[in-house]
Amino acid sequence: MTLTASERAFIQNLWPKIAPKVNELGGEALERMFLCFPQTKTYFSHFDLSHGSADIKAHGGKVLSAIGKAASHLDDLDAALASLSDLHAYNLRVDPGNFELLSHTIQVVLALHFPDDFSAEAQAAWDKFLHEVSVILTSKYR
Repeated sequence: MTLTASERAFIQNLWPKIAPKVNELGGEALERMFLCFPQTKTYFSHFDLSHGSADIKAHGGKVLSAIGKAASHLDDLDAALASLSDLHAYNLRVDPGNFELLSHTIQVVLALHFPDDFSAEAQAAWDKFLHEVSVILTSKYR
């Protein structure tokens, strides 16, 4: 994947606004995924899945923090996400399709919280970036 300079700018300019709110925004994205795609709850049977739960916010924060790490390593996403890719492929064995579902709900949350920063061009950049993150996270599944 090659992000253009303008696509990189959309990702890197929005990230500082996301970073202070990773638990809130990540939790909201997870909650939306669970509501829209209830089959994704399978992997979280040990979580309190009620609205606004600490479990959802904490895990959502981990998810968005990993995306933030990737956003700061756009030139080497494979290396930035290697340990996370191993964890999901070999230990957690999460359905690879779930990464794309979560990518979609993350974009919905970003659009709702940052409407002035999430133009059509920004959405396309984030979609491309999150798709590549998903591809890397599922690359070791075989």
